[in-house]
This record gives sequence, C-alpha cells and structure tokens, in this order.
Amino acid sequence: MRKETHSILIVLLAFLLIAVLLFSILQLVRGSIRPQQTEQAVASKTVTYDGVEYFPRQDMDVLLIMGIDKFGPVEPSTSYNNDGEADVVMLLIFDHADACIRVLNIDRDTMTEMPVLGIGGKQAGTVYGQLALAQTYGSGLEDSCENTREAVSTLLNGVSIDYYAALRMDAIAILNDAVGGVQVCVDEDMSVAGSDIPMGETTLHGQQAIDFVRFRKGVGDQLNASRMERQQAFIEGFFNALRVARESSSDIAARTYDAISDYIVTDCSSTVLTSMLDRYGDYAFADVQVLPGESRKGEKHMEFYPDEEALERLVLELFYAPK
Repeated sequence: MRKETHSILIVLLAFLLIAVLLFSILQLVRGSIRPQQTEQAVASKTVTYDGVEYFPRQDMDVLLIMGIDKFGPVEPSTSYNNDGEADVVMLLIFDHADACIRVLNIDRDTMTEMPVLGIGGKQAGTVYGQLALAQTYGSGLEDSCENTREAVSTLLNGVSIDYYAALRMDAIAILNDAVGGVQVCVDEDMSVAGSDIPMGETTLHGQQAIDFVRFRKGVGDQLNASRMERQQAFIEGFFNALRVARESSSDIAARTYDAISDYIVTDCSSTVLTSMLDRYGDYAFADVQVLPGESRKGEKHMEFYPDEEALERLVLELFYAPK
C-alpha cells in the first residue's frame, strides 16, 4: 500500500491555524493542557546519556499531525483496516518556555515496529514496516490515529504525545483561502504538472495551494528536496497571512474550524473557544527538524532507516532537559 507522491510537509501549513484553535479549546475546557506529572513519574522517565541525566520537559505540549493523502469527507472503513496511509507524519512542539513552535518531521517511509489492529479494533500483535501504514489499521478514525500515535511514540523512545490531528487534502485549500491566500515566489514551471500557478510573485488560491506543496513529478529537477523548499516557502507565507488575517477577523479560527470539520479526525474538543488565540498565534516558528537516517530502495518501495544514535540525541534535545 503506497502512493507515488508523498506530501512530506503538506499538513504543517494546515496545522498552523488549527493548532491555535485546538490547544486554545483544551486550555479553556480542561483548565490546563498537560496534567503536571508527579516528581516520582518524572524521575521514572529520567534517562542518562554520556554521563548526564535528563528528565522530560513539562513546559511543552506535543501534537501529532497526520496528513492523509485522500480527498473527500472522512468516512469510516467498513472493515478493520483502511487504505488511508499517513503520508505526512510530524510532531509540532509548543515550547512555552521559549514561546515558539518546533517541528519534527518524520519520513513516512521510516521502518519501525507498529501495532496491528485486528477484528474489533483490538491489538493483534505488531509488524515491522513503513510508519505510514500504522494509520491503515483500524477504521481510519480515532482507532487508526491512536495506532499511529503509539507507533510514533515507540519510534521516539517513548516520548509522550499529548494530542493528534489527521487531515485530508481538502483542508489545505480551505485553510489557504481562510487567510486570504498565501503569497509565494514561483521559480519553477508548474504548468508542466498540470497546474495553473503562474511564475514569479503570486498569491495562491484554492487548488493552487495543494499543487504548490504537493507536485513533484514533472516540476524542475523533480527532487523531493526542491518540493520541500516550496513547502517551506508556503509555510512562511502562511504565517505572514495568518497574522494579518487575525488582526482583521477575530472569528477566523471558529469559521475555519467549521469549514474543515468534515476533513479532520482529532481527539481535541470541537467546541469553538477562541479567547486563547493570542497565546499560540503569537508563538514564533522556530525550526523544522528532520528525523536523521538513510533512505534505501527496498524490495518494492523506498525505506527509511533512522540513525539510532542521532535519533537518541535529537529526542533529548527536543523533549528533555539536563537534570
């Protein structure tokens, strides 16, 4: 089960607006986003690396983003599995100490151990394969998201993931248009891939937003690295447009959430509470970290193998602090 086209960062732009709303909801409804752990619980998760003890940071919240490369409203599978692979898998980390958003992008081809859900949605063992396939076990709704969350947590040595959100492609155009369009500079001819995006400085609208961050075959050198550069340009443009839109429309989060509600599966409350918008809307976009490792051609598809030592260091850098 695999699609030729991968959308490695496609949902990051969608989340930049949605996360603001989702976490605002939880902050108000639950009083605090992450329950404070006891000293004993934190101590039990302490790890030692190069003679230094590290403990899990408590001043951040982690949201798992899954980009499902399918169109149309979310519908449950009639079986105990589905064909909705998670072509985008990333963690967005709300760092409250530095008031910034950090991103960990994980290759969907990452080879890892993941739970298998059998009939009735119960775990029926594990399987070693591409991370994207974790989402195909279950109905495609909450059970599939939970399965992917467990697989990602296991991959990252047990990192705690607070919440998840899985979005379909339709949400990209909706979110792009919600901020009045995203301005980018197009230096590759997108028409060869069937898009009507003009060259030069332009503002993307509707389907153009999906094309800009998704197309690879037939565009420029056709390399994924070039596509990732376009995605980064889109993200920066989206941030700028979002800030402007927030100044002129106080209900942008509520209206946009309603517009994409048919294309998202999340464990966050759908109650529209926007009074906490400013807390997350003003967070700076820090950086995008990529899971370290190596891609190889497998028997049928590309496979990504993490560098275990580099992965351990990255996990400590992002989610832990020296004791």
